[in-house]
Amino acid sequence: MQVSVETTEGLERKLTIAIPGDRVDTAVNARLQEAAQTIRLNGFRQGKVPLKVVKNKFGKGVRQEVVGELMNQTYFEAIAQESLKPAGQPRIEPTSMDEGKDVEFVAVFEVYPEIELPDFAAIKAERLVAEVSDDDIDEMIETLRKQRQTWVPVERAAADGDMVNIDYVGKKEGEEFQGGKAAGQNLVLGSERMIPGFEDGVIGKSAGDDFTLQLKFPDEYHSEELAGADVEFELKLNTVSEQSLPEVDEDFFKSFGVEEGGMKAFREEVSNNMQREMKTASRNKLKTTLMDALVSDLEVVIPAALMSNEIQQLKNQTVQQMGGGQGFDPHSMPDDLFRDQAKRRVTLGLIMGEVISQQGIQADADKVRDAVEEMAATYESPEEVVKWYYSNEEQLQGIESSVIEDQVFDYIIEQAQVSDKEVSYQDVIKPGSQGGEVDDTA
Repeated sequence: MQVSVETTEGLERKLTIAIPGDRVDTAVNARLQEAAQTIRLNGFRQGKVPLKVVKNKFGKGVRQEVVGELMNQTYFEAIAQESLKPAGQPRIEPTSMDEGKDVEFVAVFEVYPEIELPDFAAIKAERLVAEVSDDDIDEMIETLRKQRQTWVPVERAAADGDMVNIDYVGKKEGEEFQGGKAAGQNLVLGSERMIPGFEDGVIGKSAGDDFTLQLKFPDEYHSEELAGADVEFELKLNTVSEQSLPEVDEDFFKSFGVEEGGMKAFREEVSNNMQREMKTASRNKLKTTLMDALVSDLEVVIPAALMSNEIQQLKNQTVQQMGGGQGFDPHSMPDDLFRDQAKRRVTLGLIMGEVISQQGIQADADKVRDAVEEMAATYESPEEVVKWYYSNEEQLQGIESSVIEDQVFDYIIEQAQVSDKEVSYQDVIKPGSQGGEVDDTA
């Protein structure tokens, strides 16, 4: 096998490969002999068809199949021989396919860029730390009560915070507009689900009231037809219900898995959960700060294939977040919407890959086990879930990738200049602070 490598432009490489004709002929003859043992032709017993007959009848198709397999095989042999790291699939272009001659083809592809890691020791970052106070625990308990809230019908005018059940019809210039009609819809007043003025207009009304609201859609509304438009809503208020929160008692404790110990045990359980949540949030924000620094410090040429793949993944994720998209085609979304985020994620992936390579990082078996058991703890039969993960290679690889990512950041954190900053519990868990939410780079 003859191989030559040419750098065409940037990260693109052109690999020319020649497969000796005798290697092709040997492989084709072996495949024909194998086929002769199984094919059935009129006038011949199975396994007794002459090789010449088999070749005349099936030789062209068999050769095409064998050449395709050899091209694939020799491509991988060639990139290993030349120590190349392709980023994405190659574009194969046959240049000589004549029978009896060497088979020659060209593989065009991009390679991974050379990554020069920044000096991690020069990076400065703050780690947010806090204490969970009694007031924080009290606030969390109120949040848990609201999660278990019920609604009780009342015979009074609607007030802010109440849930109302309404029928309504929206009209623009006397004509109903699309999406402006509903019957029996529940609405919590003050939730700001509706356009400005709608919920305020319901406050003070009572069950059975029919009334009309003169409103205006915001100028920035997503529908061009309705943006800035004057409209009216005809409403009927069916019911008014007020919020009812559960008592903080033994039944409430048991609903969260605290069977014994009363209020003291419950507060301890809540505090422990808050500590875990805070630890995770603090680490994620530190990771985000470090990632911002790494991306800003590194100039790297990104292979187009990696960018394209990442953009497509982001599109698919967006569709999934929209509830599956109901037949929406992710390809219809413009690439530019995702380009910056894709560049950030690919860059971080390249950095992490280089750290993994240089430091020889592999998934720590104990940490993988801990991660699996932590996930399994949320199920009724944790032991069965653990067994399932360890019997499902694909799922276990996902856990291992996450553990490796954590180990990479542990290494970077150890090298960087990280100082602790005392803040409140709410500041730690608040989304968006200290650089925003952490990316999924693994």
